[in-house]
Amino acid sequence: MASQSSINAGTAASIEDIFDSSLNLEETHFNDGFTEGYNAGLISGKEEAKQVGLKFGFQVGEELGFYRGCVDVWNSAIEVDSTRFSSRVQKNIKQMDELLKKYPILDPEDENTQEIMDGLRLKFRANTIEF
Repeated sequence: MASQSSINAGTAASIEDIFDSSLNLEETHFNDGFTEGYNAGLISGKEEAKQVGLKFGFQVGEELGFYRGCVDVWNSAIEVDSTRFSSRVQKNIKQMDELLKKYPILDPEDENTQEIMDGLRLKFRANTIEF
């Protein structure tokens, strides 16, 4: 009789195992789907971040190059005729040149990048108003 009850207990346990796997089916699929989605998101997220970084870096480089070109042209004009611009404009041009030299091109995570860029924009606007 004892062996009969142990057989019945074993059969009941195996039936419970079958039902447990059926009950956990949704959770298993959910976890599998989450893992696949997470891994796919990592891959696409890295690619998207790279594209955004390239685009933003290009825009910053383009703006810095524009300001460098303006400063070089203005300095050339001052060399030809030092009375061409007021002393205030010449001071702003010199300050723009210093800001451009100070810009951390190779360290984009530097905390001063935004301050320097804001300063360049401000000086540029001030110069264009004076012209």
